[in-house]
Amino acid sequence: MSNEFRELLKKVGGGQHTKKDLTRNEAAIATHMMLMQEATPAQIGAFLIAHRIKRPTGIELAGMLDTYEKLGVTLQPLPNSDSTVTVFGLPYDGRSRTAPIIPITALLLSAAGVPVLLHGGDTMPTKYGVPLVEIWQGLGLDFTQLSAPQVQSLLEQTGFAFIYTPKHFPLACGLIPYRDQIGKRPPLATLELLWSPYRGKTHIVVGYVHPPTEAMARIALTQRGETHFTFVKGLEGSCDLRLSQTTIIAASQPDSPNGFEYLKLNPHHYNFAAKDIPLESTAQLLSQLEEVLEGKPTPMFQAALWNGGFYLWRCGVCPDMATGIQQAEALLVGGKVKAQRDAIASNMK
Repeated sequence: MSNEFRELLKKVGGGQHTKKDLTRNEAAIATHMMLMQEATPAQIGAFLIAHRIKRPTGIELAGMLDTYEKLGVTLQPLPNSDSTVTVFGLPYDGRSRTAPIIPITALLLSAAGVPVLLHGGDTMPTKYGVPLVEIWQGLGLDFTQLSAPQVQSLLEQTGFAFIYTPKHFPLACGLIPYRDQIGKRPPLATLELLWSPYRGKTHIVVGYVHPPTEAMARIALTQRGETHFTFVKGLEGSCDLRLSQTTIIAASQPDSPNGFEYLKLNPHHYNFAAKDIPLESTAQLLSQLEEVLEGKPTPMFQAALWNGGFYLWRCGVCPDMATGIQQAEALLVGGKVKAQRDAIASNMK
């Protein structure tokens, strides 16, 4: 048993009136001891559920991110030091109700010259949804066998990469069984949304569900000096904009008194109002995504334009949302997004 970890556990595991928040350094130490399995299984499980009940603070998340940066894989800055890499933070336990659009969005952005980095692992509790890596495999991009240097090279050559945590950050995967055993998402799930495995300039895009997460995330990133971010209250906590209703977004804005501003994107204003695409099966999803890459005018194609238009605007490729939508359509119909997928596949061989 670790007596040091026991003291940290006692702080977060107190009752309603005795619980205490950890300092940034204490949170970093606790995360380090869990990742390195220096705490006992009983201590780790107790900490994860107690921390969830207490609710993590932005300061604590900053400390946890400090340890992820120290122990996890980190890609080096691109040769062009002015390049900003857009890092998407998505729930690791995947999607189970709505079809993910993010694979098209990521390919589209990289085809437009915006470097993109994603990360994730295999099927994970508590949702056990379709993980991103499985979708990429179905699209002909298998990131599970690449070494970290190969991922670095892929990012440099194509402007696109995926960090596969079981291979590139196995320490983090050592905590996955605890999620299944406690039956709830621990604060590690929020930590993963904010993690950036890239050392250069970043634009961190985070999907979330509960409003308190957005404020917590802003504090965590600000503590770590990250000032370029986009938080999306998207489908199932993802970065995908909704077709069925207004999507609320918190976007960093240096000229704003608070350093950010809220956007409310209503699909009705751009003639995109429709039902969100249901996730029926992985096979059907892959077929739908391939149709989008072919430029076919399907319902998912509309979702791809809605999302692509926003991110092209937000990433500075286009001056406004309407132009972004037009550019997204041109890239998809013109075959440039599909060509980008094929180029990535060629560079992985």
